[in-house]
Formats: sequence, structure tokens, C-alpha cells
Amino acid sequence: MASDDATARLALAGICKTFPGVVANDGVSLTLRPGEIHALLGENGAGKSTLVKIVYGVLRADSGEMRWNGQPVQVASPAQARRLGIGMVFQHFSLFDSLSVAENIALGIDEKVPMRDLTERIGEVSAHYGLALDPGRHVHTLSVGERQRVEIVRCLLQNPSLLIMDEPTSVLTPQEAGRLFETLRQLASEGVTVLYISHKLEEIRALCQAATVLRGGKVVATCDPRTETAWSLAQMMIGGELATPVRGGMDETGSERLTVRNLSLESEHPFGTPIRDVSLTVRAGEILGIAGVAGNGQPELLAALSGETLCPQADAILLDGRPVGRLGPRARRARGVCVVPEERLGQGTVPEMTLSENGFLSAYLRSGMLRQGLLQLRAMSRFATDIIEAYSVMTPGPAAAAGSLSGGNLQKFIIGREILQDPDILIAAHPTWGVDAGAAAAIQQALLDLAKAGAAVLVISQDLDELFAISDRLAVICEGRLSASRHTRDTTVEQAGLLMGGMFDEAGEIIETHAA
Repeated sequence: MASDDATARLALAGICKTFPGVVANDGVSLTLRPGEIHALLGENGAGKSTLVKIVYGVLRADSGEMRWNGQPVQVASPAQARRLGIGMVFQHFSLFDSLSVAENIALGIDEKVPMRDLTERIGEVSAHYGLALDPGRHVHTLSVGERQRVEIVRCLLQNPSLLIMDEPTSVLTPQEAGRLFETLRQLASEGVTVLYISHKLEEIRALCQAATVLRGGKVVATCDPRTETAWSLAQMMIGGELATPVRGGMDETGSERLTVRNLSLESEHPFGTPIRDVSLTVRAGEILGIAGVAGNGQPELLAALSGETLCPQADAILLDGRPVGRLGPRARRARGVCVVPEERLGQGTVPEMTLSENGFLSAYLRSGMLRQGLLQLRAMSRFATDIIEAYSVMTPGPAAAAGSLSGGNLQKFIIGREILQDPDILIAAHPTWGVDAGAAAAIQQALLDLAKAGAAVLVISQDLDELFAISDRLAVICEGRLSASRHTRDTTVEQAGLLMGGMFDEAGEIIETHAA
């Protein structure tokens, strides 16, 4: 180890880790110092998640050395990591759906605290950091953004001296992310080290003092991100030029493909958000973006559109003018609807199944993988291989389990699985959640190309930058109500912010505010 590593909080040297067919970490060295917010950058599959799992004791390195406060250490388990003072917020949630927020947090901390005291502490921490949580709510009723808050609060309750954050803002609003940054800066000022993984390069530039870039499992660059541009950071990550999405939609949109008329729907969950009088249209050749803060009815709307939740009236939802509100997911897919769900593990894929099998689950109706009740194994493997090649999914092959992929690569697989079915209508929730800049640009271009080919595309996202980049029209959902859609070119970020705060009237039109 280098002599100056003696003052480091954490120092890694020559870390190697391989899986069948994949070299995840290839001689990685990294030094983190007290009070430093250090970014770990790289494309999906570059080895970031593997490296931090080694630090946290989830995985064991094949070779290499790890020093903690100058002393050699082998972290054999997450419990040992927590005892050392290492905390981690995972990209994929480790929560039990059937348990409450407080019960999940109790399982994730080593300290035995009476439930009443723990509930009070959760309330204090969540209020202090602006991460609103109800300790008594069951996790299965929470949105993706709310589940992320549980993970963050659970970690902060343990007072770590090294805090590892894997894509913590991927489902947070800009306001929530801003509060988190204030918290991280405060922790750093008190001597806490933060290792920060994110594909949002502008937030890396604003937050971090140092960055280490991985590519293909190797360290390829170190830098001060404050002196770089988002473009130069992206080029370090991908090792070449970054493509930007090119809009080139149809000159004129076609007929209405998806129509929702005055949809009102109670939530199936006691703490969910009911849908109230929602109306929208998406025409052939256009992309409609729906923005909103997490927990404002997005899961309920998505479930109604996909057919997971049936509508009270069949004509509340129309596909090409035909009522489908009382039809389930299979019947809607048969009519040309494909869906990218909000949660990729469990809802979007079955982690234990192979990629071929997960491709079959969604695409068998449209891709010839089922004949006379028999699985067509070659067709299944070929379809998964086509996805892997078209979307640069880093995996050993179609026989790999979905749960073995990194979050970003799994997202690319799900997106590819739906788009390669050539849908007439695509409904996508958070399409670029957790993917790197290059992959995000590729996914956005695929959505634009799909619309250009005549499909109707509906994108539900919290990423305003993304929605402004690809949407023809933009609407906002707030407390289960949907604003009127506005042409994106005629809408400002400030106006979108007003809509996200519920500043629209009964007709869905924005309520302009004026200074006194």
C-alpha cells in the first residue's frame, strides 16, 4: 500500500473478483479519506456494484487487500461492516413487502431498540432530513421513491463513518435530492466519508470532491469532478464519444391510440393514492410524458393502464377506440400494449429465472415462443440474445439469471424486451432509472424511434430533464389528479414545478402565481 494511505479511512489495493464468464473487478485500487465525498463512476457492468459489495461484506474478493483506518481487514459480512462503521444504501431494495417500515428498519440494524423508541427515532431522522416516512405503513403500499427513503433512513440511523450510496437519487425529486445533498455535506463536514455512485453527472460535479472511473472492471481515470464537464466525465466512462438523442418524430401525429376518459379508481392499498377523474390521450407518433413526485398515484395509474387493476367501466380506457378497461394484462398485450413496470426486480423480472425465461413471460404472445402449449426454447434463447445484442446488456448470455445482472443492465434488458416486441402502445415507468449516460441516451433514442415509427408512447418519470428531452407533450400527476397536457416546447421547468406542487385548477390548467 502507498505510504499516504495510512491516513485513509478506507484503502483498497489490487481488488480482483470474477464470476463465470465475467471479470467484474480487475486489480482495482481506491483510497477514501475522512470527510471526503468520493464518486465511483462507470458504465453499467463496469464493476461498481461488485466493488462496493466487497467493501460491505456481501461478496469476498478473490485477491487484493483492504485497509480500514490503516489496518488490514477482511470484511466477512454486512454485520461486520456495520460494526466497523460502514453503512450502505443499495440500488436494489432489500425490504420485506409484508412488513412495516419500522419492522424492516429493525431487521436492518444490529442495535436492539424497543419498537416504540425506534418508531420515534425514525420519525425524528426522516423529519430532520426531509425524507417523509410513516413507520407504520407496510412496504408493499409504498412507491419506489418511498422505498428508497426507507433504505436511506435505515442507514442513517446507524451513524456510519463510511456511507456508501448506490444510485440514491434515482427515484428522488430534485427537491428531495437537494435535501439529501445537504445531509451528505453535513456528514462530510463532521468527518464522515461518503462513497457515491450515480449516473447523474451534474450532481456528481456539484457534490463530490474526487472521482474514480471504472471501465471493464479496471480503474481508467481519477479526477476532481468539479473541474470537469458532464460531457468529459461521460467520455471517461464510455471511452469514446457520447451520442445524444435526436428528435425526429412524425410531421403530424396520427389517430388516438390510447385514451383515458374520466378515470376514477380507489387504491387497492390503504395508504395508496386514489386516481381522480384522470383523462389523457396519446396519439400515434407521439410521446406523452407524465411527471410527478413519487407517491402521487403513479403506481395506481400504471396498474390501471397495464390491466393489473381493472377499471369500474370498460370505456374508461380505450385502445384504438375499443374499450379495454375490464380486460387484464394478457388481453391488452394481445392488442398491442407493452409495459415497462416501475420495479424491475419482482415486477419487471423474476430474479431466479433466466433471461430467456423472463423474455418469454412478457413476449410469448407476440414473438412465437409458444406453440400448441409447448415452449420454443430456441426462439426464447434467440429473443433474449437479440435483446442482449441490441441493447448492449453486459451478461454471460441468455441463460444467466436476471438477478445476476447489475441494475442498469437489467433495466436495459426490460426496455429491450418490450421495444423488440414492436408494440403499438408502449407504457414505460422510469425508463432510464439507474442506467449510465450512454445507455440512457440509447434508451431515449429507442423511445423516439418507436414513436417515429408510429407507436404511441407514454412515459411516467420523475426525471424532468428526460421528459423535456423526449416528450412532445407533458402532464403532471399530483394527489391522483392529472393536469392538462402542455406542449413541451411551450413549457418551462418552473411551470412544471408549479404543476408538481398541485397548482392546477379543476380543468387541469396551471394556476399562475404573481408576486404581490
